[in-house]
Amino acid sequence: AVVGRDGRLSSPMLEQALVEGLMATGADVVRIGLAATPMLYFAAATLSVDGGIQVTGSHNPRDHNGFKMVLGARPFFGADIQHLGAMAAAGDWEAGSGRSKRVEVLDAYVDRLLLGLSNVAPDKLASLRIGWDAGNGAAGPAIERLTAKLPGEHHLLFTEVDGRFPHHHPDPTVETNLADLKALVAREKLDFGVAFDGDADRIGALDGTGRVIWGDQLLTIFAQDLLRRRPGASVIADVKASRMLFDAVERFGGQPIMWKSGHSNIKAKMLESGAALGGEMSGHIFFAEDWFGFDDGLCAAVRLMAASVRLDRSVTDMRGAMAEGFSTPELRFPVDPARKFVAVEEVKQRLTADGIDFVAIDGVRVTTEDGWWLLRASNTQDMLTARAESATAEGLERLIGTIDAQLALSGLSRS
Repeated sequence: AVVGRDGRLSSPMLEQALVEGLMATGADVVRIGLAATPMLYFAAATLSVDGGIQVTGSHNPRDHNGFKMVLGARPFFGADIQHLGAMAAAGDWEAGSGRSKRVEVLDAYVDRLLLGLSNVAPDKLASLRIGWDAGNGAAGPAIERLTAKLPGEHHLLFTEVDGRFPHHHPDPTVETNLADLKALVAREKLDFGVAFDGDADRIGALDGTGRVIWGDQLLTIFAQDLLRRRPGASVIADVKASRMLFDAVERFGGQPIMWKSGHSNIKAKMLESGAALGGEMSGHIFFAEDWFGFDDGLCAAVRLMAASVRLDRSVTDMRGAMAEGFSTPELRFPVDPARKFVAVEEVKQRLTADGIDFVAIDGVRVTTEDGWWLLRASNTQDMLTARAESATAEGLERLIGTIDAQLALSGLSRS
């Protein structure tokens, strides 16, 4: 097994215990040390190993931590982890004396990212001016190494790895966390800016005016670029994505697929469907064309450069051409963990009783004359999440009102 860790203060201790535990079962361990999660996925895909574990708290608060796992070429999650826990509780493990060795993968990872630009006009790439906010996360060293080799002009923020996250919380999907990047883009008059969560498997982005480019909008850009080369390719997006994205994929000549939120769910669906591209509102973007199918914020940043050049349009122009409409960001609100999934089931039962059609892929997504609304349980936190989108402000208010009414019937509220 290959093992890596992010920059959180608790990660070295957890990584050491993990390595010792794996070796005590007879497993050999390849340690890649401090690394972004995409580097762990890259190592699992390119080294002679059977699986991989990254110690990371991802975008969560700095005192949180956990594991992201792969077994073979597939994500390991959900029922797999429950089964593993049951095996452990039953004492169903082997004893042995495995070995460990240290392997550096940073240079190989960065060089492989750069291959994605090998057929892109170098003079146009060289004209790009980009801001990068590492957020003191594990991406910092890889960003420094990557931008030193990239064409163009690059301005870096907070690349020193610091598990206290002293400048801002490591979640680029929350707009307030992009304030430093916005200031940099404005001050230096950059073409666009990119930011990353604590382990760099997610990307956030701003255009040259400082507007946020949300996850489904980024996926729209990547889909347009992809489908010029691969007409008819499938593109997966999660249930939180805008209707605009699914319509755009069809308009560009692709096959849109709506699927469950969660990076492991999307990766599994990509393997099943053979999709070339996938993404989530949360900024996980998955590339299977000339990449390995895993979510990678740095790969997304490089592909955004390539898309701008290949489509011969600035990121700002592409963002500006997208219909604005009226929508909420992802609304997240705490809930008793015992009620998290139960409340969503109660909503499903009421909708069914009222004869209202809905998509039940992940929570409930309801389309009305006003637009659509979504309510689902978070995969990673004791929270419910909601979203709504409409062509009018009044329609959006009605959709939000419907969500609030459903929550009230289950004894909950967003406040």
